[in-house]
Amino acid sequence: MRTRVRGWRWRQNPLRRHSDVVEAWTALLVAVLLCLGAPLAGVLAGWWAHDYAYTVAAAQRARLHEVRAEVVGLDAATQPGVGAGDGSAYRATVRWTEPHSGRHTTTAPVPPQSRQGSVVEIWLDSRGRAVPAPPGDTAVWQHAVTMGACAAGGTAGTVLLGNAVVRRTATRHRMAEWERDWARTEPEWRPRRL
Repeated sequence: MRTRVRGWRWRQNPLRRHSDVVEAWTALLVAVLLCLGAPLAGVLAGWWAHDYAYTVAAAQRARLHEVRAEVVGLDAATQPGVGAGDGSAYRATVRWTEPHSGRHTTTAPVPPQSRQGSVVEIWLDSRGRAVPAPPGDTAVWQHAVTMGACAAGGTAGTVLLGNAVVRRTATRHRMAEWERDWARTEPEWRPRRL
């Protein structure tokens, strides 16, 4: 019958080795880091990523301006094929009128359901070139959550890798200690033959 003694690495006893104490403290540290450190790292990284992405999106919105344009020509080479429901935009010729500068025409990305005569919203830079829309709130939050999850996962992976290294080193030291003790004890157990 085998009895398991809980917490034996924490108690004073003659069988406890230094490597056992190191392993016990490492297990406690790993538990704290996995329960508190990894989520905290994820929250802090997500918070930072949200602030950064929001600032970048606001700066892009400040540099760009949005106009409503009419689709006047579809580029057959970039149109989605029949049954292509991937939701990606394709390029079309669009025209819009601005009060201070008159009519403008350019090629811009438009949603796949756009047809000739449809009204679409496009984003323009300071030179009047069509550019992709700045990231919206959903994209900012997706970026923040992704960065937070990656930071939490990376922290947990680093903690577990460190734990594996410490356990392997502790096991090697424990075996070396047992070998030294056996080398001292073994002559007393085996009678020498003359």
